[in-house]
Amino acid sequence: MGHPRGLLTLSMTEFWERFSYYGMRAILIYYMYYAVEQGGLGFDKATALSIMSIYGSLVYLSSTIGGFISDRLLGSRRTVFWGGVLIMLGHIVLSLPMGAGALFASIALIVLGTGLLKPNVSEMVGSLYPENDLRRDSGFSIFVMGINLGSLIAPLVVSWMQAAYNFHVGFSLAAFGMAVGLVVYVIDGRKYINPNDNQAPDPITPAELRPLMVKVGAGLAALAVILGVMGATGQLTVDNVITLITIFAIAVPVTYFVMMLKSKKVTKVERSRVWAYIPLFIAAVLFWAIEEQGSVVLAVFAADQTQLNFGGFKILPGWFQMLNPLFILLYGPLFAWLWVRLGKRQPSSPKKFAYGLVFTGISYLVMVVPVALFGTAVRVSPLWLVLSWAIVEIAEMLISPVGLSVTTKLAPKAFSSQMMSMWFLADAAAQAINAQIVKLYTPATEVMYFAAVGVVTILFAIVLAFMIPRIEKLMQGVN
Repeated sequence: MGHPRGLLTLSMTEFWERFSYYGMRAILIYYMYYAVEQGGLGFDKATALSIMSIYGSLVYLSSTIGGFISDRLLGSRRTVFWGGVLIMLGHIVLSLPMGAGALFASIALIVLGTGLLKPNVSEMVGSLYPENDLRRDSGFSIFVMGINLGSLIAPLVVSWMQAAYNFHVGFSLAAFGMAVGLVVYVIDGRKYINPNDNQAPDPITPAELRPLMVKVGAGLAALAVILGVMGATGQLTVDNVITLITIFAIAVPVTYFVMMLKSKKVTKVERSRVWAYIPLFIAAVLFWAIEEQGSVVLAVFAADQTQLNFGGFKILPGWFQMLNPLFILLYGPLFAWLWVRLGKRQPSSPKKFAYGLVFTGISYLVMVVPVALFGTAVRVSPLWLVLSWAIVEIAEMLISPVGLSVTTKLAPKAFSSQMMSMWFLADAAAQAINAQIVKLYTPATEVMYFAAVGVVTILFAIVLAFMIPRIEKLMQGVN
């Protein structure tokens, strides 16, 4: 197709990484709360929902570490390789019938591995093309297709393996997928990956290394002290550790904003643009909070309250996780055409965010209807979940790619790379908040839960709509 051969290598690597990750996610929530006799761990649902959410938060938090290791220590190629190794080991640990200990060890390995791999494999795609190469956008489109194809196929295959055999066979298939991705990456990477990716672009100097080690050591010591105090006072529980991570995940982006707004390296115009970005960041947090509950709250709804025999066909609960990538693949070309068709008449970025939040809220209000009509004891048509996902993915088309673009446009020059990590931190903060609010999701509160989350999101969309003139003024000419 006229692209560098390395694009196939990196697309297949990310295909298999997403296959392993989304395959695991399709069945993990059920593994945690299904009874032991069903092959699960027997956690209560509130704990399982909370762990699932904080897991997602940690994955996005770790991406900031991966960027630093690539830029200052290993270079992109080696960082991606070791990330893939950690992910594979995480899935192998999870495939072993070793109980809750294996679950938490697996989470740690996959979180670190994804943080190393995900941000850097995208950067490597960009390095395949000269700066002004007209093929670049097309190349990223092909790369994104690979991501979503992996995410689409994985729930289908892994859920089937889990149903046919057991959870651990399903998790082992995820490990196999990452192993295949690593083999492709290592063999093809020798020939087709940009040689510059073998070296760190800004290697750390001996003079910088000592202060860095001191800071890392101090951070680890502080964490050990906190955990030690929690253990000594009998507070070292799963719920309290999740709360600690939630506080950290919210504090990190707040600290970044304060740092950028106070920095002497940021000009007056750039500071204005950072202020414009803050309400968009909050909108992104609200969007991701609902979108990411697809593998948490809606996954539980799929297993417990949805008719799984539909039209004479048996549906597995994990298959509903295919709806997210499916609608992205369907909507992507349509929205790409729409923005080109509208040209200069298309809405500004803040307006797209406001419209997107309205769709986000509606996707949850839709779920109020079947529960209000039939109650929580009756299984409802799977089409309700299909409708909810169809609506929220319209929101994703309005917010996710637009958010990536506007983040780069509003970034201060001195913080261009760190500002990009802010977009991932919006998802991290959203899932950290989810880790707390999903505890409120029970059959008794289900109608109120869907209604409250949906209404709050739409109310913020209305507030954002009134703020649009002010935000556009603060953006200082950026659209």
